[in-house]
This record gives sequence, structure tokens and C-alpha cells, in this order.
Amino acid sequence: MKPFSHRWRAPAAVLAVALVTTALSFTMLDPAGAAPLGAGSYATSRPAGGAAPVACAGVSANPRLYVTGNAPAGAVPTNDWWSSLLYKRDNASCQFSAPLHAHPMSFQPAGDGLGVSYTTTPTISGTPTTVGEYHYPYSREFTLGVAGLSSPDVKVDGWTDWTVSPYWAGNGRTLRATIGHGLPFVYAQVTGGNAVLSFPSTPAVWVNSGNRVGFTMRGHDYVAFAPTGATWTVSGTTITSTLAGRGYLSVALLPTTTSTPAAERTALADSYATYAHRHVTGTTVSWSFNQATSSVNATYAFATTAREGSGGGTVASLYPHQWKNLASGTPITPTYVSARGPMRTLVGVSSFTTAIRFNGVLPEVPAVATSTGADLTTLGTLLDQVANGDPLAGVGNDTYWTGKGLGRAARLAEIADQLGRTTQRDRMLSAIRTRLTDWFTASAGKTQRVFAYDAAWGTLVGYPASYGSDTELNDHHFHYGYFIAAAATLARFDPGWAAQSQYGAMVNLLIRDANSWQRSDTMFPFLRDFDIYAGHDWAAGHGAFGAGNNQESSSEGMNFANALIQWGIATGQPAVRDAGLFIYTTQAQAIQEYWFDSSDSNYPAAFGHSTVGMVWGDGGAYATWFSGEPEMIQGINLLPITGGSLYLGQRPSYVNTNWDELVRNNGGQPTVWPDVLWSFRALGSGGAGDAALAAWRANPGYPPEDGETRAHTFHWLRNVAALGTVDTSVTADTPLYAVFTKNGARTYVATNATANPVTVRFSDGRTLTVAGGRTATTGAFTWSGGGGVSNPPTGGPTDPPTSNPPTSNPPTSNPPTSNPPVGSNRLLVRSGGALSTSAGGAATTVTLAAANGNWDGTPHNPATFTLCGLRGPVSGTTAFQLHVDAGGAVAQGVQARVSYDPAGTGTFSRVETYAYFATDPVPGTEAYTQAAGLRSSSGTLAAMTGGCAKLEVWNAIGNAPTTVRVDATATEGRQSTVTVPFTVS
Repeated sequence: MKPFSHRWRAPAAVLAVALVTTALSFTMLDPAGAAPLGAGSYATSRPAGGAAPVACAGVSANPRLYVTGNAPAGAVPTNDWWSSLLYKRDNASCQFSAPLHAHPMSFQPAGDGLGVSYTTTPTISGTPTTVGEYHYPYSREFTLGVAGLSSPDVKVDGWTDWTVSPYWAGNGRTLRATIGHGLPFVYAQVTGGNAVLSFPSTPAVWVNSGNRVGFTMRGHDYVAFAPTGATWTVSGTTITSTLAGRGYLSVALLPTTTSTPAAERTALADSYATYAHRHVTGTTVSWSFNQATSSVNATYAFATTAREGSGGGTVASLYPHQWKNLASGTPITPTYVSARGPMRTLVGVSSFTTAIRFNGVLPEVPAVATSTGADLTTLGTLLDQVANGDPLAGVGNDTYWTGKGLGRAARLAEIADQLGRTTQRDRMLSAIRTRLTDWFTASAGKTQRVFAYDAAWGTLVGYPASYGSDTELNDHHFHYGYFIAAAATLARFDPGWAAQSQYGAMVNLLIRDANSWQRSDTMFPFLRDFDIYAGHDWAAGHGAFGAGNNQESSSEGMNFANALIQWGIATGQPAVRDAGLFIYTTQAQAIQEYWFDSSDSNYPAAFGHSTVGMVWGDGGAYATWFSGEPEMIQGINLLPITGGSLYLGQRPSYVNTNWDELVRNNGGQPTVWPDVLWSFRALGSGGAGDAALAAWRANPGYPPEDGETRAHTFHWLRNVAALGTVDTSVTADTPLYAVFTKNGARTYVATNATANPVTVRFSDGRTLTVAGGRTATTGAFTWSGGGGVSNPPTGGPTDPPTSNPPTSNPPTSNPPTSNPPVGSNRLLVRSGGALSTSAGGAATTVTLAAANGNWDGTPHNPATFTLCGLRGPVSGTTAFQLHVDAGGAVAQGVQARVSYDPAGTGTFSRVETYAYFATDPVPGTEAYTQAAGLRSSSGTLAAMTGGCAKLEVWNAIGNAPTTVRVDATATEGRQSTVTVPFTVS
């Protein structure tokens, strides 16, 4: 199952989010060829057939259509909590926006002004063991407007790091409001009429004195502040003021409840009144990394303009990930209810600072327990199965699936380097280099594997695009994070390729598109995908959903952040590294709070889940865009597993809680993505690492997740089981480190990305000398091979390396071209989900899960094998020979489906499903061929133009697993094959 598929579809949950579609609109940029950047280049026009961002009216071609002249110049921001104000995709009349969930308040513009909501009672669907959601939906409590205002639309008059200023004009009246994350105030300026607060029912007014009026709606207390000398008139369902002709006001939400004493409510109103006319006119984040203490400090600053009087400061409400990491200051006691949990408030501040400990990342976990003996043999065999061919064969051609393939190859390169298998390492690096170089080279007429810059939207889109990365500007940080991470691995071994004068500038371009760290960047917005104040990414470019914006795979967001850290270090770019550190540390805290709720304090009690698959602007969902299976709901926030995934283990007891929910909701152990889930479980406490490894050993024929390999999963599980849990109490003075604890003993790990030896100092006094380009560990482990040094304790705090590991040299052989000509229409079935023209090293098997039902004609837990890059006209018909074995099981039926995607776009236009094959109960393989008969087919065959063939095999009937023989050599015989109906060139 592909993550992020069907972006148009509501999540697999009970509570639907209202979506309104509009007519599609595609525009082409003026053709201008390719722009060189270092040794690479990018297209300056969309390739033929490439889709533009989709929006209503003329927004597709001109996103500044709904931006006033006062707004900042340069690229417009997308992927924000307020993006639907200017990216008017789903508003049929192109007028206003979807609800804007700022927290603690939510807003929705209309023709007469700004609707305001504060919802404290969630709506909850599903049960604690099923797909379900919780939401704090927008529900208008009043509208802030101008008497007689009738605006045809709302525009954006300005924005800062976490605020936005919508603007209305009509019938001789104007309204400008400023709203933002963490602001309990709405600030407004009006012209042409009296300020009006209009209500759906009569409000309860509890004070009306001078320029202040206090009122309650749905149990929520507000205070409206007019200028000094002005008064308020209350009449039924409206409250109005002339504002003494001065044209400004503010409305504050108080953190009070119906049980708050009147005196306390008044005191709060008085404290807020001091800042009512100090309008927030700017917000800015800055960050710094203290390497000596491994701390990332982030300062959130507010600029204010005094509409009357003088002085500065404001009232700021903080999310849990912020107030739990405050460097100084004490919030007031009352809290606001929000979809993210309780918000605590600082009164009278111009800024606040968070200080978050960074517990390190690694290029890969060290091979402390797979460096000798039987497990080394096991790992070597698994590595041979996937690292001796083209690691990118069979991956999709779009940015997401190319990225997954690059990430998979990078993991294999890191493992091969640790084991001293330089030939396999260099093969992986060559494949990465070739594919990245292809993507980073544009030319006239090139339509595949090309990045194109859209100057109107200020964005870089890779084609083929997928999952709305072009039409909705979705997921750029997800897709590009894999590219950047693979480039970081390559850069450590081939720094010349990664130089800015070569292809490094193209890697930086991808970073700048998704999350530019440069405020002065004229091509891209500052931190496009990262919500600075909310502390996490948003995936949707437009955010035009009733529930606000959303993000599913927080872990792929962390993959991007880790990639920035690794790339910045490998290429000597501290600004890139530090941007990655800010995003990584901040989002790691946000994940623990909002995706995991590991403190059990943020989700509504009745929701009943310990995790969500998706975070929405107004809530969360135990659901995904693509599946209702618990393994995928929980697994999508774990993958990919890399040396940057150790943040998942910072609270080991919660890992156990998350795993227990998975097993409970799944009705047993995982059968989908078990490798990803085992890798997460290994980070838990109480022997979870050993249990995860035991699960792997008991089921070695499991189907790997598309971005994983058995080699990497075994490497991770075996070594993490030996290392123990992540120890967050000790830090180091380098970003590339980790500390683990098992049975009371610590193991220290550090990587040196430079050419010269370094001594790493840990906060508990331990030091570790690391050779250039190596990883070193302490602990009673035996080491052999390259990639690192492992040393037993010597009795003192310093453990110097005692062996000379092989140096890491860039590959010197000519790398293969990307997607080389296939050359034959007879494809061999290989482990790792591949079809290939080359045989494996030795026969093995892939296990098909038991049907436990009737799945005749419908793939169920299939083993999938793919090859792309096919070219040639239609010739002949499909044939296959699969060597299958049911052992001694009776009443089993294996079924196959073969599909063809002529252009490699992800659309399989020809699908052939064959009748299942009834196996015998005698040990030994049987040949299942196309002679079983064609059960059904759809579509027609078409010439292959870089297309893909896919084989799916599953058990249609029966209650026992079966196997398919794969990787067999010609000498061994009984090779499982698929012959495709094309004259392949």
C-alpha cells in the first residue's frame, strides 16, 4: 500500500471532513529552458504534461491575486495553517477561506467580517480500538465586522512567522484583522463605519464600562476593547462602537470557565487590558545550537505597535511543546483548551525562549553485534541478496518513490561500509550518484526526472510528481527529504560531487523549496512546510479543509530534518545543519505531544487512543489517507527507520504503550510493515529489543516495507537489541552521537564526518576518540571490518581506537546509468520486491501470508515485485512460471496478478488477474503458470516508454502460509520468472 495515496479522499475514519472541489485549471509557464546551478540545472518551465497548482479562478497562474499591495514581496507561503486564505482551492466562489485554526481561537472569514470560535468540547468518533477521530470544530460565537460591510472576498494584507492579516473591502468599508498562533487577542482596524460584534444569539454581557465590554457565549468569556474615550452599545444580538473615530479595537478571549469567580475574571480582564492596544504587528523566530551542551535554543519574538500610549509586550499562549521546554518565565495558572492540549499563557512578554536538549543522530546504528559470528554471516547473506544488483531497479519514477529507493540504497551503503564490503558500498553509492545526477540535470524537452521552478508560486516541483506534490504543493519535505538524505550519505564518500560548484547547489535548492533557512531567499518562502509556532510540518499546500491543514507522516518530516543535519555536517554548512537541528528538536517534542501524547495529557479522555495517524488543525485522527489498518496508521509515523530515528526511543515506556495498542487493535502481531514496527518496538523498555529481534528470527520470510530491506532491518534489530534503550540523560559535544543503556551499562557512539581524528566529550565525563570518517563505540563488543571502531573499556574515561579501519574512498568505477535498458522481456523474480533480468546469488523464498478467507481475484497481503524502465512495442502475451510450495498444508490456492504501467506514471492501465493455483500438500515446489487461465483483465496493452511491470502474488484461499522461490541462479534451476508481452529494448 502506498503512503499518501488518494489525497483527494477523506481519511479512513468515521468523521468526514467537508471538501469542496473546483474545476481543474492547468497553466504552463513561459518556456525558458534550463537554469544552470553548479554542475546541475533545473527547468524554468513546466515539462510537457506537467500539472500546475490547481485553484479556482485565476489563482493557479497568479497566487498573488488575493494578496494586497501591503503584503511582503517574494514567494507566497503555502503549507501553513492559514494558507486557504490565499490558496483558494476549495471555495467554489473564490471568496473567503476554510476555517483557520490558530489556537486558542479558530476563525472563518465571511462577507461581513471575521467569524470567531473557541470550542472546548470535542466531537469524537470511533472507539478506542477502531479508526476514529477527535475534533474541536469551528463553531461561530460572533463575527467581528464593520456596520454595512459587504466584501466580495477576503485578501491577505500581510503575514509574519506565525500571524496573518486578512483584509476586507466593500461598500465603502474596510476591515483589517491580525490573528495568529498563540494570540488570545484579535486585533482590528476599521474604516467607513462602526465596529460591530454580531452574535447568533443574545450574548450574556457581564461588564460594559467605558471602552470595555465583557460578554459570554457558549460559556466562553471575551472582552472587547475600544480606544480610550469610546463606549459600546449593546442591542440584542449586536454590540457596536464608534471607536471614537479612531478606527482600532481588539477582542480578547479569557482563559476562564463558568466556575471562575467573578473577581478572578475581572482581574484577568484588567491584566489583558494593559496590552489591548499594543497590537502585534510582527513575529519572528531565531535559533542557535550550543554544541558544547547539545542544546537548541529558539526565541519567539513579538513586535508590537502601540495604537495609544506607549510600551511594548503582549499576551502569548504557548503550546505544550513550548511551555514544557521554557528556558525561563512562569505562565499564569489558567489554561486554554486546544486541539493540541492545554495552552499556558505568559502576560507582558516581548519574547520567550525554549531550550531543548538534542540527543544526537547517527548516519546508521553501529554494527556492534553483527560484526562477527553467525549473525555476521546472516547479515552478509541478506546484504548480498539486495546489494549486488541495481538498488533502484523497480522503484517508481516519481519523486516520492524515487526517494524511497534512494533512501533504501543509502541504508545499504552505510551497512556495507560498516562491514568493510566496499564493493557493495560503492555499488550503492554509484547508483545514488547516477540517479541524483539525472534528476539534477534539466534539458530542453526532458519530461522525466526533472525539477522545474515555478516562479509564480515560488516552488520547485519534481516531475513525475505524485500525491499532489504538483497540483496541491503537498509533501515536498516528505519527498525531498529522501533525496537530501541520500545526498548526505554520498557526500561523506564523494565530497567532490557534493560541492556547491558541482551538485551540492541542487541539493540546497531542494532544501530551500521545502524549508528555506534563509529569510532573504527571493525564490522561496521562509520555512515553507514547517509551522514555526505549532512546532511541526503541514503536508497540504492549500490547507483548505474544514478541519484545517493536516500532516500524516511526522516521521518523514523528521527524515527531512535529519537529512539537513547530515547534509550540513557532511558539506560544512553550519547554517543548514542548525536549521535541521531546530526543526528536528522542536518537531521531536511536538511528535511526543501531538502524535503520541506520551504524557497522556493532550487527547480528549474519551478518544481512548495512545497515538494518532494524522494531526489536523482542529484535532487528530487514528486513521490515514490510505488505510484503516492499525499497522499502517501507527507505522506511517515511524518510517523510514534510519540513524535519525532514535528520537522515537526517547521515551522507552511509551514505545511499549504504542506497541500494546497496535497489537490490541490489530488483534495480534503485525503482518503489514512488520519490519518498521519491529524496529520501533526495539527502542522500548523491558527487553523490547530482544523481543523484536526474536520476532524477526521467527518470521524471516516477512514481506519488507517498500523502503526497507531485510538486511537493514536485521542490522537495526540485532544491534539495537545489544545496545539497549536510548539514554537521554547524557549528551555529547558533536551532533553525530548517541548513548544507549542496557542492564545498567552505557554504550557511547559517535561519528566523525571529518578527515582528521576528533575526541568527543560526553556530559558525564566520558571521552571517545574517533578516527576520520569513522564511527566509534565503547562497550564489550568485538569488532571486525570497516566503518567503525569498537573498543572495550580501558578503566578510564577515554577509549581510543586501537585498530586501523579501512578508509572510505569514493567509488572509482563508472556508475551505471539510471534505469539502464532492460534488454530482455524475461524477468526473474527477486527478493526485495524486484523483477530483474539478472539472477540472484542463491535461491531463497518469499512467504505469502495465509488467506484465512476467500480472496479470489482480490490481492490480500500480496508479495509485490516490480521493474521499471521498460521500453518497446507490444509483442506476444504475458507468461509466468512461479515455483510455489504449500508444504504439507491442504486446500491452499496461490494467485497472481500482472499489471503494466506504460509510461511509469503510477497508473497501471493494463491489469491481468489469473486463476488461482491449487497446491498439493506434498513438500517441494510446484510450477504455477499462466496456463491456469486468465480470470479477469482490464485495459489494453500499450507500448512501453520507460514503463513498469508489476507482479503480485497472494494466497486466495487456505489457512496456512505458502512460499514462492526467488533469487535462484540458472545453475540451481527452478527460477521464478515473468515474461512480459513487449519487444524490450
